[in-house]
Amino acid sequence: MSDQTWQAAPSASHSYPCQSCGARLEFAPGTNALRCPYCGHLQQLADTGRQVTEHRYDELATLPRKPVATLGKYVYGCQKCGAKTESDAIADVCQFCGAALVADVSGGEMVVPEAVLPFVVDRSGVREHLRKWVRSRWFAPSKLKRVSETEQLRGTYLPHWTYDARTVSDYTGQRGEHYYTTETYTDSDGNTQTREVQHTRWYPASGTVSRDFDDVLVPGTHRLENRYLDKLTPWPLHLAQPYQPDYLAGYTALRYEVEPEAGLEVAKGQMANVIHNDCESDIGGDEQRVSSVDTRYFDLMFKLMLLPVWLAAYVYAGKTFHVMVNAHTGEVVGQRPYSALKIASAVAAAIVVIVIVILLVSAGHHR
Repeated sequence: MSDQTWQAAPSASHSYPCQSCGARLEFAPGTNALRCPYCGHLQQLADTGRQVTEHRYDELATLPRKPVATLGKYVYGCQKCGAKTESDAIADVCQFCGAALVADVSGGEMVVPEAVLPFVVDRSGVREHLRKWVRSRWFAPSKLKRVSETEQLRGTYLPHWTYDARTVSDYTGQRGEHYYTTETYTDSDGNTQTREVQHTRWYPASGTVSRDFDDVLVPGTHRLENRYLDKLTPWPLHLAQPYQPDYLAGYTALRYEVEPEAGLEVAKGQMANVIHNDCESDIGGDEQRVSSVDTRYFDLMFKLMLLPVWLAAYVYAGKTFHVMVNAHTGEVVGQRPYSALKIASAVAAAIVVIVIVILLVSAGHHR
């Protein structure tokens, strides 16, 4: 890990004026350039020559960082209109002129993003994905189609931690092996019958399993529910680019709320599920019981990365519903209302079908 990565963070922010017309530039999804939304001017991103790398976890203790909950908001000075904007996001837009605002987070009080997965799906693309999602919703109200026409689309980068580790786990448990005996019984008609009955013999088991983990992903924010974030997976993390602020121009980017130490505990929980399955596989037999697992972690690495999401919100029957779109793959997840009329109609139709089948069967018996 280079000293430059962790240097003290200045309070400056980045600005992106268009060299052609002076308006604001934004990162253009699916490209490696900034684009002016007014005149269309393209400005290629500079090649930094950097590679995405993980950092040794034990180096966290040497950082002069503060708990992120104690940090104040960023104060942005817009280079276009001069207005001041306060935000706890590391990237935002000026509330007065809409210019891109990106904080300089090159180090210091918080962990610096190492990687970013750039936006690929643009606004027109996300609307098409939303239209397909709406058409696939059973029992959705007809007015739900308006969600694909909403202007309330916000492109946001969400912070995530990734963890790598080599693990060695000692376990104890039991291996169950099935055997069968023949049993005699009397059926409901008074006849004597036989049947095979399964039994299980249990034997003590112990052993050691090893597993290497790469890029175990943990959300670094509480702003969105994990049950929805999990459904946005899988992310093509191998396509991530070394972090540079230009990718954030024109979008919001949340700073992490989950500290890396807390994220590691979540990651270990994910690893534990895989290790438990490895132990069962190593025990063998027909059934397995795992009593204890003692895991040791080696070469523990981590990084902070930003993943792209389109956020949409719409109101139906006075209630706000939220939808998220993976801005790299187009996967859509979110909340949706149900049409009571459509459900009632479907139930009524099902009842009619059942009645017809009963009548047909009854008529057949009376012939």
